[in-house]
Amino acid sequence: MAASRPAGPHPLVDHLFRHEAGKMVAVLTRIFGVHNLQMAEDVVQEAFLKASQSWGYHAIPENPSAWLMLVAKNKALDILRRKTHYDRLSATLQSRFRDQPLTTLEHFFLDSEIADSQLRMIFACCHPALKQEDQVALTLKTASGFGIAEIAKALLTSEAVIEKRLYRAREFIRSNQISFTIPSGNQLRQRLETVYRVLYLIFNEGYNSLKSDELIRKDVCAEAMRLCILLCEHQVVGEPAGFALLSLMCFHASRFDSRIDENKDIVLLQHQDRSKWDRALMERGYYYMNLSSKGKYLSAYHIEAAIGAEYCLAADFENTNWERLSELYDLLAQKKPSPVVWLNRAVIRAQRGLVYQAIGEILAIDHIEKLLATQYIYNAVLGDLYMKGEDREKALHYLGKARDLTPSQAEKKLIGDKMNSLL
Repeated sequence: MAASRPAGPHPLVDHLFRHEAGKMVAVLTRIFGVHNLQMAEDVVQEAFLKASQSWGYHAIPENPSAWLMLVAKNKALDILRRKTHYDRLSATLQSRFRDQPLTTLEHFFLDSEIADSQLRMIFACCHPALKQEDQVALTLKTASGFGIAEIAKALLTSEAVIEKRLYRAREFIRSNQISFTIPSGNQLRQRLETVYRVLYLIFNEGYNSLKSDELIRKDVCAEAMRLCILLCEHQVVGEPAGFALLSLMCFHASRFDSRIDENKDIVLLQHQDRSKWDRALMERGYYYMNLSSKGKYLSAYHIEAAIGAEYCLAADFENTNWERLSELYDLLAQKKPSPVVWLNRAVIRAQRGLVYQAIGEILAIDHIEKLLATQYIYNAVLGDLYMKGEDREKALHYLGKARDLTPSQAEKKLIGDKMNSLL
C-alpha cells in the first residue's frame, strides 16, 4: 500500500506528513534502494499512523519530527533483523556501504543526511527510462508527500490517471531494480528539466493550495525553495535555469503576507498593501535573476521570473506595465505553450482593455470544455471577464461553476462575494 496522508487527531500530524514524509522516505530508499520504494513508503506510513493514534491519548513529544524519525528507524532495523529480508538485503547493503559498518544505521538518520538524500530521491524518481509524466507524478508523491488529488490538480488530469501513472512507475522501478544513485555528467543533466518542473509544481501547490482551509502553505513553498537552492549550489547542475526558477519563487514569496487579510480572506492584487511585500525577498529575486543571466539559453523560467519582476517593479497596480507583461506572455506562450500560460496571457489582454478578445482566447484553448468541467480557475477567470464585459448571466454561470469546483474556503468566499455583487 502506498503512503497516503493519515487523518490524525492533531493538525500537526498532517503538517509533519507534508514536511517530513518525503525526507524520511528518501533516507530509507537511500539505505534499501529505490526498488524497495514501496517498503519505504509503508514504513513511513506506519510511523505517521502510530503518531495519529498515540498523540490522541498521550502528550505530543517535545520534538515530533525526531520521534517520527526514531519510529521509522526502529521499523527499518526490525526489517533488517528479519531473516527473510536480511538474507536478501545484506549483500546489497554490504556492497553499497563497503567502507561503512553495518552494525548500526544511526548515521543514516542524521539531519545532515536528509537534504542530500532528498535531492537524490528527486533525481532517482526522475529516471529517464520512465515516461516523463510518470517521473513527475512519482516524484511529487514520494519526495514531497503530495496526495493523489494534489498531483491531479498540478498536472491538470484526473485522480484515476495519476493512480495509473504511479502504479506504472513503481512496477517499472521494481522490475528493473533501478539503483538509488545520482548519475554524473551528461546523465545528470538529462534529468534537470524534469527536476525543475517538479520543484515548480511543489511551489505552485504551496502558493495556491488545494487544502480547503489553507490557501497559502508557506512550509511547502519554503521546501521547494530549499530544494532549488540545493540544486543551484550543486557543482554539476547549478545552471542558469535553476537560478531563474529560484528568482521566480522569491518574487512570488515576497507577496505572501499581502495576499490574505486578518480574516483569512483573499486580497486581490489590485487591493494589496504593497508595504507588506517582503523587500528582502524581492532583492533576492533580483540577485538570482542576475545569476540566471549567464549563458545563452533562455528558459521558460527566465521569462516567468521576468514577469514576476515586472509586478514587483510597479509602484502600484495602476502603474503596472501591462504592455510589457503582454509581450512577455507572448514570448512565454511560444516557449511553454500550455493552458495555464494561455489563461494568464488572456488576463493580461483584459487588463489592456481587450476583454472580449481575452474571452475568445480562453474559449479557444485546447480541451477547454474538459478544463472547465474539472478546473475551477478557468471558470473563475471567465466569470471575472464577463463581469468586466457586463454580461451578468454568463458571469454568474462561470463564477457558480468555479465556486462548486474549488475546495478552498477562501476562494469560495471571494467568488461568492463577486456573485452577490451581481444580484
